[in-house]
Amino acid sequence: MPLRLYNTLTREQDEFTPLDPSGRVVRFYTCGPTVYDYSHVGNFRAFLNADVLRRTLELLGYEVRHVMNITDVGHMTDDANPDGGGEDKMELASRRLLEAKKSGSLPEGVDIDPSDPWAIATFYADAFIEDARRLGMKVITDADADSTLLPRPTQYVRQMIELIERLIESDHAYVADDGVVYFSVDSFPDYGRLSGNTLDALRSGEGGRVDMSTQAVKRNPADFMLWKPDASHTMKWDSPWGAGYPGWHLECSVMASALLGSDTDDQIDLHSGGEDNIFPHHECEIAQSRCASGSPSFARYWFHTRHLMVDGGKMSKSLGNFFTIRDLIDRGVSPAAIRLELIKTHYRANSNFTMQGLKDSQRQIDRWRKARAWLAEHASSPRPGPGPLVVGLQRFEEALCSDLNVAGALGVLNEAIGELPMQDGCAAEGDGTWADDLAALDRMDTVLGVLTLESTGGGDVDEAAILAAIDARIAARDAKDWAEADRIRDDLLEMGIAIKDGAQGTTWSKVIQ
Repeated sequence: MPLRLYNTLTREQDEFTPLDPSGRVVRFYTCGPTVYDYSHVGNFRAFLNADVLRRTLELLGYEVRHVMNITDVGHMTDDANPDGGGEDKMELASRRLLEAKKSGSLPEGVDIDPSDPWAIATFYADAFIEDARRLGMKVITDADADSTLLPRPTQYVRQMIELIERLIESDHAYVADDGVVYFSVDSFPDYGRLSGNTLDALRSGEGGRVDMSTQAVKRNPADFMLWKPDASHTMKWDSPWGAGYPGWHLECSVMASALLGSDTDDQIDLHSGGEDNIFPHHECEIAQSRCASGSPSFARYWFHTRHLMVDGGKMSKSLGNFFTIRDLIDRGVSPAAIRLELIKTHYRANSNFTMQGLKDSQRQIDRWRKARAWLAEHASSPRPGPGPLVVGLQRFEEALCSDLNVAGALGVLNEAIGELPMQDGCAAEGDGTWADDLAALDRMDTVLGVLTLESTGGGDVDEAAILAAIDARIAARDAKDWAEADRIRDDLLEMGIAIKDGAQGTTWSKVIQ
């Protein structure tokens, strides 16, 4: 069935068709993290929605080549400024860590030289990859076999310089009196199409922040930086315009072309990111890529995830609601629950992240795991008529094909599991077996990606000891020794383990602090 996606470029739901002549290969680029600190749950919402989209494409039979950059230079603190105002985030991280080292408050586990931005980038890139792997992001496992799928801009500076030279030669860029190289937005009539900004609004400064200190040297206030000579910058490279560093927007244009383009076509199929990337980052990518290649488009479909709120407000360290993945796991949250919580709300709606939501997600996953265990146990047992998961699979796929409606797909899954005869037992005879439903559930999870992830958080637990304590409690209850049963329950709770009695027996989970 056709996949329909909301395309930021057209502002409509478009039917997805890849550029590949065979119709099967999809070239997909995702804006990844800037590795100057641990990535937080808001960052991961966009990354995981891209992962769900990629998995949906694979469910539909496409072969996806998925690239996600890891930014280790050039991303400035003022994202809304097309020139990248403020300071380089890598140098900001260096100063922050140096101050922490002087005060003796370096974060636990951070064992690097704070004065070395290169070492900082490597440390936080490795931390991101570890977190992303625990959350089941497929681009990470792909990169185990092909490291080019997680490119870093510092490895592509030469290609960035070559792209700038092409833009200057074709009059799409110029060297200003202050030596900075700027892209000329007036040379590209489609500038602003993705974000809805008009050139008139950008000239007046209404479409995004404008650094007034540069206006005397720019041809248009909206022109954006491609290269800045700056010999004092820690991370710098030689160039025809002096030692300095590239503009942030260049990196994705260069890496997408190098890793996903073809000899005859620099267009790609899909580009994703958070909604804050739309302007200026993705708008600038389109301009420089199309002007350098002459192609009618850069990416044909643009997929943007909206913001994540935390407890109904903006995430803030001062408010105590700023969560990294490792923060949550240390508090007893499972990677599976984090993943589900971050993907279950539609990607084009703001999502509210709460601890209660994580608990609800964990309960949902526990229910699915119990259903899967039942199906595995009864895989060869007779099943009268078509099973509920077999029937539900098509509706599950239809929901995903309707602009990635994960909530609708989850509704189908929960309804189907509710129809399993786990309390009644299996029929004596039937037209098939429950193996088909087991396969259907596993197929659904190829998109959700939660049943194969860790089901507990907070590091290793002594599962054998927990199960022994549960058996001892069951024996105490059978002997009507209620005091002993309560003592065992309380002891487990002090260990951070909550138990629950149900029709299928006693289950346990780590307590979310």
